[in-house]
Amino acid sequence: MSKIVAISQSNYIPWKGYFDMINMADEFVFYDDVQYTNQDWRDRNKIKTLKGVEWLSIPTGKNQNRLIYHVEIKDHNWQKQHWGKILHNYRMTPYFKEYKELFEEIYLNQIWSNLSELNQHIIKKISIDILDIKTKFNDSRNFTLSGKKEKRYIPLLKELEATEYLSGPSAKNYLTNEMMKKEGIKLTWLDYSNYSEYRQQFPPFRHDVSILDLIFNEGPNSKKYMMSFH
Repeated sequence: MSKIVAISQSNYIPWKGYFDMINMADEFVFYDDVQYTNQDWRDRNKIKTLKGVEWLSIPTGKNQNRLIYHVEIKDHNWQKQHWGKILHNYRMTPYFKEYKELFEEIYLNQIWSNLSELNQHIIKKISIDILDIKTKFNDSRNFTLSGKKEKRYIPLLKELEATEYLSGPSAKNYLTNEMMKKEGIKLTWLDYSNYSEYRQQFPPFRHDVSILDLIFNEGPNSKKYMMSFH
């Protein structure tokens, strides 16, 4: 029986490609028991504004010597600030009102003290409640892993009984088809180069922004502009 698995660190309000990876997998594993890298996709992402692309960054401190799931968020002012910027820049989009309450619940009605918990909550909420993704979610902390990179990936994939592994292009420096073939696992590289443009505020068009941009502009039509839903 075939089983497609994807593994990735949790990101803050990720771009559409992240959700395509989730949707293409039978099981998606959050990989947050690895080294945290500051000012990376883990704690920030981009939105479109009248003045161009703007980063929304969560203050997490400069300590690099910690795992992602250990990252605490001590300053909570960012929650109202981020929501304020999202509201200001997207309130006039066609579908903002439809999803406003869902995101207000996240930003205004809860206090987030752990980065991994926040990211995983947002990703699951968007996947299930907005994109209707049926993929099973899991967490690498539920498994006993040792070693680095591919030495951790392969035992995890075997324990999950994966027959195919989906990976983004950034893993090409440590994963090879030959390596995975030896384990009886097909390695599939995701190609993000063929996305169609959608109606986006504030030209020129940018693909490399948070999926919030697509959701607020296209709503239920968002799937038409992703690669795994058709």
